[in-house]
Amino acid sequence: MLDVCLLGTGGMMPLPYRKLTALMTRFNGSNLLIDCGEGTQVAVKEKGWSFHDIDIICFTHFHADHISGLPGLLLTMGNAERTQPLLMIGPKGLERVVTALRVIAPELPFPIRFHELTHREEVVRVKGYKIHAFRVQHNVACYGYSLEIERQGRFDVGRAVEADIPQKFWSRLQKGEVIGDGDRTLTPDMVLGPPRRGIKVTYCTDTRPTSLIAECAKDSDLFICEGMYAEKDKIEKARQYKHMTFYEAAKLADAAGVAEMWLTHFSPSLVHAENYMKDVKAIFPYASLGKDGRSVELDFIDE
Repeated sequence: MLDVCLLGTGGMMPLPYRKLTALMTRFNGSNLLIDCGEGTQVAVKEKGWSFHDIDIICFTHFHADHISGLPGLLLTMGNAERTQPLLMIGPKGLERVVTALRVIAPELPFPIRFHELTHREEVVRVKGYKIHAFRVQHNVACYGYSLEIERQGRFDVGRAVEADIPQKFWSRLQKGEVIGDGDRTLTPDMVLGPPRRGIKVTYCTDTRPTSLIAECAKDSDLFICEGMYAEKDKIEKARQYKHMTFYEAAKLADAAGVAEMWLTHFSPSLVHAENYMKDVKAIFPYASLGKDGRSVELDFIDE
């Protein structure tokens, strides 16, 4: 099961009713954070989730509304007696930017490891997550992320017996081990069926719509996508500042065949966003507004 919480939904500046951009997920005792805008710590506290268990922080890009909450978060994580390494993933220049921000958070009881993205698409596997980073189209280097929890095939007793594999090895093979047994090498594919459908969440913000976004979000259980502007007369502003409208996001969701879409990263000038949703749902019926603290538990589906 993957827990997902949209901690903040605001773009550019925080508002009394809307914190800046951040998303947190929980899987198998490990927390992952995407972006860390101002107010992220408060949002985590309100949700009742742990700072100590954040093992991975992914950054879409380095504009302040996506990273300004980081120094305080690092200090809080340090005060929570964290000692294990923290992995940060983000565009090229990540280590330089974080080092600069750490002028006000210089001493931490845990090491930080950096993975800087330089290619159009990259995959990082860590803590049970398959993190697929893909470049989007903003006015600075910016990435979207698909998070996948992969699921191996079912254990096939018949195949194990037919291959004359001792029962003492079954559990280890099921866990993915490769085992030497005399002159034979036993591998998991000898006892497992084809991979089953896992869980997939795609997060994308601060970009114009691109075909790559639809490709990478394909078949996501949840697509969280920016809708900076809802007013139809703001399409030129969206193009100028490299953002998306509600309707462009809905078209991407439809093209990607996702199960559900939450809109996020709203302009500070946007009020009564619900008034625009009828037209959005005409494009993609499974669209809805994200809101601070909105969460969902996604579970594996047996087909």
